[in-house]
Amino acid sequence: MSVIMFLVTVLIGFMIYSLLNSIRRPRNFPPGPRFLPWLGNTLQFRREARAVGGQHILFEQWAKRYQSQLLGLKLGQEYVVVALGHELVREVQLQEVFEGRPDNFFLRLRTMGTRKGITCTDGQLWYEHRNFAMKQMRHVGYGRSQMEQQIEHEAEELLQQLSRTEAAPIEPVNWLAQSVLNVLWCLIAGERITSNEDGTLRRLLELMNQRSKLFDICGGLLAQFPWLRHVAPDRTGYNLIRQLNAELHGFFMETIGEHRRRLEECQARGEQLPDNDLIFAYLQEMHSQRQDTNSFNETQLVMTILDFFIAGSQTTSNTINLALMVLAMRKDVQAQLHAEVSANVHTVGAETDAFPHLSRRESFHYMDAFIMEVQRFFHITPITGPRRALWPTKLGGFDIPKNATILISLRSVHLDEQHWNEPHEFRPERFIDAAGKCCKDEYFMPFGLGRRRCLGDALARACIFSFLVRIVQHFSIVLPEVETPSLILQPGITLTPKPYKVRFVKRS
Repeated sequence: MSVIMFLVTVLIGFMIYSLLNSIRRPRNFPPGPRFLPWLGNTLQFRREARAVGGQHILFEQWAKRYQSQLLGLKLGQEYVVVALGHELVREVQLQEVFEGRPDNFFLRLRTMGTRKGITCTDGQLWYEHRNFAMKQMRHVGYGRSQMEQQIEHEAEELLQQLSRTEAAPIEPVNWLAQSVLNVLWCLIAGERITSNEDGTLRRLLELMNQRSKLFDICGGLLAQFPWLRHVAPDRTGYNLIRQLNAELHGFFMETIGEHRRRLEECQARGEQLPDNDLIFAYLQEMHSQRQDTNSFNETQLVMTILDFFIAGSQTTSNTINLALMVLAMRKDVQAQLHAEVSANVHTVGAETDAFPHLSRRESFHYMDAFIMEVQRFFHITPITGPRRALWPTKLGGFDIPKNATILISLRSVHLDEQHWNEPHEFRPERFIDAAGKCCKDEYFMPFGLGRRRCLGDALARACIFSFLVRIVQHFSIVLPEVETPSLILQPGITLTPKPYKVRFVKRS
């Protein structure tokens, strides 16, 4: 009996210790809501975020409630710090201590159960493969003329598709996503993904859109309570991600297999090995290094492709989509853009329809200012990250524990009322200086800062600019009479516009 009492006493003691430890706030931790036993702030966070329209808005409300630009939360068993305002956001992005990535169930599920790739890794693996990927993407034309040629080709394909609509109302987002992703895929795999008869790309993009809307930057419930996948696999999104992973993995492996066969054929014939895309370069690197010390392997290649695929599938096309929505709603802005494009489009002989090359971008001051204002105003990635503190450190006078997750509120910077004049007004002119030229602003950082800066920023900027110039050059974007798009975006991993339709009317 005494043994049973002892065990019961130990169990009760352990539960009391666990309870007290779960609600204990670390010493000098940033202010925030009180922790509930074992749950932290998870339920409160999700409930209030839904009520106000997104976690990005909730964080700003909590910053006012607790009078701090640095918030301290606990989501499940994970300590989470949210940085708001230009000073703290900049510090987090530029300090080495915050270059880590969390290692949790959701991020491993994102990368098919591994901790591979570039986006969700850190340390030596991240540094080595990020540098290799950027070096090879530059080699195959990323940021240079070859990328421009791919963009021109996809822009022409898009214009032909828009012409075939014969000014009927359409939702442009799916067409835009396919065009942008095909530019990226040509640099990765040396070819376009799909033709008009093939629905593979559309299917993958639809799954990506579902994933984006179902989760948030914190990973949703799966990140805090992975066991819920056994109870509610559909509601938590677990089945969706597994389905997406399976289809993407099969698609990537088929492409990698085709590249392997081409390399073997070249080797058999004694021909020079191709290196005109990222996959070829990676496969050759795999064969050139020692197997016992080599971090270049097939799984890492698949995850690297996945990182580029996810990065290129939504944010860029959604930015263009939002820009078109604004142009349909603001005829004055559209007219000014068209006037600038008409005045600057390059002319070759009697041909006045030549593509406006990126090399002449400095002549399109209002277009650049318009694009910047779209990115600032809509901030489709209002919360970026997540980062991980690599060692105990201080931020804003508070102690940040090792392995704490850091979230970065870009929205709080892009809508800072102390810096921007009437930040909730859409006004491209705020980026035009007294000389009439587009000017930079240190508070404008849609692609982030530092070594964790978005890998695809050069591609994104080039696609957004070139696609918009080409569309404005050839079409008037007109709202159907019954259409009134909403400026309130749908929350998720990224913010997306609610479905809307516009008419693309060919200019005479």
